[in-house]
Amino acid sequence: MQPQTKTLPADTGHPRRWAILGVLVVSLLVVVLDNTVLNVAMRTIADPVRGIGASQADLEWAINSYTLVFVGLLFTFGVLGDRIGRRRMLTAGLVLFGLSSLASAYADSPTQLIWARALMGVGAAAIMPSTLSIISNVFDPRERAKAIGVWAGAVGLGVAIGPVVGGLLLETYWWGSVFLINVPIIVVGIVAVALIVPESRDPNPGRVDLGGVLLSIAGLVTLVYGIIDGGEHGFDRPRALGSILVGLAILAAFVWFERRSDHPSLDVRLFRDPRFSAAVGSVGLVFFAALGTLFFLAFYLQLVRGYSPLQAGLLMTPFAAAQLIFAPRSAAMVKRYGPKAVCAVGMALVTIGLAGFAFVGTVTPIWIVGALAFVQGAGMANVMPPATESIMSSLPRERAGVGSAVSNTVRQVGGALGVAVLGSVLAAVYRNGIGDSVSGLPVPARDAASESISGAYGVAEQAGSAGRGLIAAANDSFVGAMHWAAAGSAFVALLGILVVLRWLPRRSAPHGPTEPARATRDEMEMAERG
Repeated sequence: MQPQTKTLPADTGHPRRWAILGVLVVSLLVVVLDNTVLNVAMRTIADPVRGIGASQADLEWAINSYTLVFVGLLFTFGVLGDRIGRRRMLTAGLVLFGLSSLASAYADSPTQLIWARALMGVGAAAIMPSTLSIISNVFDPRERAKAIGVWAGAVGLGVAIGPVVGGLLLETYWWGSVFLINVPIIVVGIVAVALIVPESRDPNPGRVDLGGVLLSIAGLVTLVYGIIDGGEHGFDRPRALGSILVGLAILAAFVWFERRSDHPSLDVRLFRDPRFSAAVGSVGLVFFAALGTLFFLAFYLQLVRGYSPLQAGLLMTPFAAAQLIFAPRSAAMVKRYGPKAVCAVGMALVTIGLAGFAFVGTVTPIWIVGALAFVQGAGMANVMPPATESIMSSLPRERAGVGSAVSNTVRQVGGALGVAVLGSVLAAVYRNGIGDSVSGLPVPARDAASESISGAYGVAEQAGSAGRGLIAAANDSFVGAMHWAAAGSAFVALLGILVVLRWLPRRSAPHGPTEPARATRDEMEMAERG
């Protein structure tokens, strides 16, 4: 009797998949980096001589206009990419992002900058989901986890090196250089996408779910607006609370509508699959916790510890280093131990790193801060890739845009919510702590010093030598508030551990060459020959 030989399924990956991944990582890196670099340039943009004299409200809207448009369109553009073509959507996003970066760099007024930043948000919303959905289509399922690890590492790298790049540019050039640097990279990216990246789309897209698309945009924009407004002015204000409730109501209507539609943009039954729902939940929770911490660390390093923006950015490079080291290796860990174990350990590392910041003081050795950032980065590097792979593997390749859209949308909403909620905790505890120290100041100075540590430093500078006591009080109050925010971050990350242990499957789904995968591969090859 002849022994049976086990034949491996055919490799459905694209021949140039690793070169394609390189192009996608560069495209993604520009978007993520620009999302953080503006924070470094805000003081310069506000300067009437070196910048354009933007007020605090102008600066807030320069950030928020981008965030609102970006998050509001992420889901829609991910879904539309499946229909009109992912390469086409990526190219359109790169072109718009490059043109709006140019407009931002040469803006003559705060209003022009705000509108240019909103257009950048449109371009970014087209770019980000396209990169992940293209990865799912050009990589065989057996290699996809490793590729997603590299993709996730690029996200972490962009978050961490944004302040470094911004600081380097501002030390040498004018404020607009933080946007202008995007343009040559985008031009190279557009050419590379045209030459290397194949086109792919859903071969059977069906009708456009216009109602679902409009409800998703309205719900996400309204929800994120309420989160941003609450984070800046307090969640007890009717406008913030009302916007959040209306946004949630619209999203509930979106779910109701999608359940009854015969051509839904999002099949809400996907959330019955723990590979999808638990992974989505863990992504949202880890970004809620992590971005809230990165928010207060910028103030701690630059004000309490007195580092320049460039030095503060360099001190966050351990976070990026951990991402680059561990994210590409997470696939091997998942293969050996399973996604539940890897994600749980990653969440535990994030929790430990965040909890450590609750014990950092005004004179803590700076290497400890770097070590905590490294632990946090290592944890996220073992959460994001397996969670993202779990989301993408629960869908066929031709629907990759939907998985990418949901993953990216939840990540951005979770991050915005983390900054808003933990920022509100930070502000409330800070105001309570510094109250006695500013009670004797004139009303305008007292209000400014009580509002934020930046305001206290501004008041102290005008007071000369008499302001030293105020600076010491502001530092102590801020660090005390930072401890509460760090504890809140750690608690949220702890919830993430429970979600992973309770619902994420112990083992990944088996990878086989499904019919949709073959169809998509054939379609890519036809597009290349065409």
